[in-house]
Amino acid sequence: MKIVYRAGDITEAEIVKGMLVSNGINAHVSGYYLQGGIGEMAPTDLAKVHVNDEDYENAKEIICEYDRNTPALTREEIANEDEESTPTPKFLLTLIMIIIIATLSYWIGI
Repeated sequence: MKIVYRAGDITEAEIVKGMLVSNGINAHVSGYYLQGGIGEMAPTDLAKVHVNDEDYENAKEIICEYDRNTPALTREEIANEDEESTPTPKFLLTLIMIIIIATLSYWIGI
């Protein structure tokens, strides 16, 4: 068996394996226990997808197509995602005001 793909994690390796299997290529994922041995650290490059020697070229073609269709995020896009997920001060102020009004309404009995 040859290593046809080095995945970022086990989940990605399983996705690639499923894609290969759905195209009639027998595939195997290795690295399950290596990833678990790391603990809380983010493991990378431990998960590998293996295929039979005779299926290697076909598998590489399928994986190249997968890589072409998987958009890579740029640093700018990653920064924009972080900004979008952070609540704005205006939102937080509004939320605090709603909590205060609800609490006062409860105490007053409105």
